[in-house]
Amino acid sequence: MEYSSAHRLAADIKASEEYQTYHRLKDEVMADETVAALIKEYKKLQMTLQMAAISGQQTDSEDMQRFSGISSLLFSKPEVSQYLLAEIQLQQALADIFKIITEAADIDMGLPGLGG
Repeated sequence: MEYSSAHRLAADIKASEEYQTYHRLKDEVMADETVAALIKEYKKLQMTLQMAAISGQQTDSEDMQRFSGISSLLFSKPEVSQYLLAEIQLQQALADIFKIITEAADIDMGLPGLGG
């Protein structure tokens, strides 16, 4: 298999508006150590809550309250809100690319909206 197309795709991703916006905002937001720590905790709690929901487990009310509080704090800052939105947009673009690739390979990844 030839990998030059994959390298061109990687270069195209890095040149994309989604990638450029995400990394510019990430650098700005993560320069503040307090905000960076809050974002890390936000993402950790988000993953914990999502995994509980996927597995059908009861969500911990303390985790829900902490997540809600951190979310409110983070989204009250416009630059952080823009960063998190840019991250979602980049993730969506990458998910679309992954879907195209898995469809081309006729692979069912067992993920919602992806593959066969």
